[in-house]
Amino acid sequence: MARILALDYGKKRTGVAVTDPLKIIATALTTVETGELIGFLKKYMATEQVEKIIIGYPLNMDDSPTDATPLVEKFIVKFGNVFPNLPVEKVDERMTSRMASKAIAQMGLSKKDREKKELIDAVAAVIILQEYMGIY
Repeated sequence: MARILALDYGKKRTGVAVTDPLKIIATALTTVETGELIGFLKKYMATEQVEKIIIGYPLNMDDSPTDATPLVEKFIVKFGNVFPNLPVEKVDERMTSRMASKAIAQMGLSKKDREKKELIDAVAAVIILQEYMGIY
């Protein structure tokens, strides 16, 4: 059975989350330097079946695009050129980084660990995936 992969796409780093094969659980996979994302996805999909990509779509509270929206749109086009048969769905990512920071704070990690941007990005990807799955 194929998995669903979620991306919290950022200019520097991208958080990656994935479902289990039964699509019941969303788990943080990793954080990847954005410039290396396509290569990472090629390697991952060579060993794991993925049926679709979910990507966080940045919008302001008034539904207008943010500064990051064109970056995400450009990546979606690039992704489609590399993986033409894999559907990409956009999910509103408003507040996911804030929600990720709160979730991390509740984990009981040290302040140093809580401030790691990579962890926030990976947890934000999990939240995006959970929202898509109707869990969050």
